[in-house]
Amino acid sequence: MKTNFLHAYQQAPWRTQLQWIGIFLLILVIIAAIAGVYLSVSERAATTGRQIQNLEEEITLLEIENNDLASQLASIKSIKNMQARVEDLDMVRVDPQQALYLEIPGYVPKEAAVLAPPARSETRETPVLLPEFTASLWDWFLSKLSQPQIPSEVQP
Repeated sequence: MKTNFLHAYQQAPWRTQLQWIGIFLLILVIIAAIAGVYLSVSERAATTGRQIQNLEEEITLLEIENNDLASQLASIKSIKNMQARVEDLDMVRVDPQQALYLEIPGYVPKEAAVLAPPARSETRETPVLLPEFTASLWDWFLSKLSQPQIPSEVQP
């Protein structure tokens, strides 16, 4: 009877082989999915890293160009070049006391741009903490006990 019982619940060999093949394929699919996610994340990280390198290279080139322009401006504004330009334009130094200033009717000079309001120092008279927040639990309890109880009237 025991052999018949085991024999009745024993599966056919082809069913066992199909189960093992299914388990193997399931494991293979899970490994492929994990590898796909890993490759996707790695690709994004590599792309982002390359973009950061390109931006850093662009920043470096812009800094070099900025420094070149600053050195050119310094060269143009040097005293030697400025004196040469003054001599080329036949300009001479004038004493401010001897200068002739002309008043032109109808001319309205530009007003100075106000970029920010003037700095003010304000002192606030309000306390930092309100009195409601400085009372202790015991003080609150005593104040509630000392208040007269008003009975509420019930309307029919």
